[in-house]
Amino acid sequence: MWNVSDSISPFQRAFGTMTQSVGERLRDLRATFPRAFGIVVTILTLLVAANVAAAARLWRFRSEITQLRASMSEAERRRTDLAITSRDNRAKVVAELVRRQARADRDLHLAVEVDSGRLLLERDGVALRDVPVTIGAERLVGIAPDTVRVVLRRGAQTVTAIFGAKDTWDVPAWLVADRGFPLPPDLHSKGLLGRDALGLNGGGVIYALPKDGPLADSTYVLPGSIMLRSDDLRAIAPNIVRGMTVYLYD
Repeated sequence: MWNVSDSISPFQRAFGTMTQSVGERLRDLRATFPRAFGIVVTILTLLVAANVAAAARLWRFRSEITQLRASMSEAERRRTDLAITSRDNRAKVVAELVRRQARADRDLHLAVEVDSGRLLLERDGVALRDVPVTIGAERLVGIAPDTVRVVLRRGAQTVTAIFGAKDTWDVPAWLVADRGFPLPPDLHSKGLLGRDALGLNGGGVIYALPKDGPLADSTYVLPGSIMLRSDDLRAIAPNIVRGMTVYLYD
């Protein structure tokens, strides 16, 4: 006699068994670990809600752009598009010029590839050492109305200071608010930048994670500056002198 179950493929049987097994396991987990299960469900719900909110904001943003462009004349739209393209192209040209300048420099120098997070000790186009770095993000720091936007300036800079464990560093005033917790009362104490650090004429520093002080936090990178591993900085430090050129480009 023909049975309905005979028409069900092995794949369908396996899928049904697997679904039932997953459901049973979820019920078991909920019964065994009710608190943990609730936390996981809450986190997943928050993630979904955050994604929905982000998608809604993106949709509104694109809608506003469409409305703004619709209110422009054809000539205004062309000028806007040309300005955006020109700005992007100009940035690319500047980055390429700085990159070529670094490769053509016959003197020992540093080159920082900001977009790829690499620092190179170079001479005459030859990389003598290539190490990974972490770039401090562009930040608006301070407390309004006394705020400042800190960025890592691209182009050719120079090493203006070499800090050691016994050297003092003038801590920027905005760092107090940016760190979010009280800093030591003596912000000019020695060794705040660690054993080896380099000061640049653009205002940033190249440093490794210090053992103590306001920068002794592996999750924090000083905005507008460059952090690398202690061993890597220690290895290149003997080759660095004041006045050495540092090329920064994307």
